[in-house]
Amino acid sequence: MQNETIKTKYNDIELSEFRELIIGKIKAAREELLTLTSSLMDNNANGADDTAGKTLEDGSAALEKESVNQLAARQKKFIEQLEAAIRRIENKTYGICRETGKLIQKERLLAVPHTTLSMEAKLKQAS
Repeated sequence: MQNETIKTKYNDIELSEFRELIIGKIKAAREELLTLTSSLMDNNANGADDTAGKTLEDGSAALEKESVNQLAARQKKFIEQLEAAIRRIENKTYGICRETGKLIQKERLLAVPHTTLSMEAKLKQAS
């Protein structure tokens, strides 16, 4: 069926290493999200003044708030993707490409630990 020399999944030690990496990234991402949400709360408290003639500043503040909102939303999605990677580790399906079924290279997983696509699949997607 399959050639025995081809590695089809990561062993428990490797999965443990990936888990530690991902847990560290989740912790850092949650801290960043907390900073962003705190910034939004501070902006809301400061934006309550009704000083006349500040429309340019108000527009700038609104743009900044929208930007921070977008960053917070991205950060939240990133955390969800990392948490999904932890579930794949627990299910022992981590590192298997959802398109090709092949093992994703370790280097790619170290760089993008939440990925579900091998470079082969990612490049096919882009073309």
